[in-house]
Amino acid sequence: MTADLSSTSAPGTLSLRERKKLRTRAALVETALVLFTERGFDEVTLDELCEAVEVSKRTFFRNFASKEQVASAPLEALWNGLRDDVEHLPFGGVPVLEVLQEALLAALARMDDGGAWVARVRQSRKLAERTPSIAAYGLQYCDHTSAAIEATLQRRLGTDPADPRPRLALDLVIASFHAALRAWMAKPGALTHAGLVAELRSVFAALPDALAFSVT
Repeated sequence: MTADLSSTSAPGTLSLRERKKLRTRAALVETALVLFTERGFDEVTLDELCEAVEVSKRTFFRNFASKEQVASAPLEALWNGLRDDVEHLPFGGVPVLEVLQEALLAALARMDDGGAWVARVRQSRKLAERTPSIAAYGLQYCDHTSAAIEATLQRRLGTDPADPRPRLALDLVIASFHAALRAWMAKPGALTHAGLVAELRSVFAALPDALAFSVT
């Protein structure tokens, strides 16, 4: 089972139906990214994608809302994992920012599947760079998911909805990941999961200096 499947359950705990659904999702993601990369996002119809995977459009829409979503699935798997993890994070006695940093690193660790997820992230990001509709979908997804995580943080921390601190801590973590992702994508040679983890840790380490950064 690959990390793109957005499941935090162990394979042995899943029913046959659930395992079949995860395999279908994985096949849709893998095939879509290959076709979109080879032929261009707008040149591949939904009918062609479904035919290549041998599923119906009804099955596609049980798994994804749009072509843009299936193209964005690799990183969505990461953020969906973090969103679900926030419900169970051990807050108390430790700065919320540090808890969220460790939670994102833990979610990222689950994406290490031997290289398949890394390859799909690279394909997905390159597609987003040249496809406005994928980029726009990504912004909408980020806003929706951030709002969901913020609501969970406020409830679990017992903060007032007007308190900006939970969202600021979350936004710092999100911005750190995007900074690490850009640096990782720009590196020459083969991209690795370990390399992305190292970039993210490096950016997290730079946060205190960035908050006090000034030019004289």
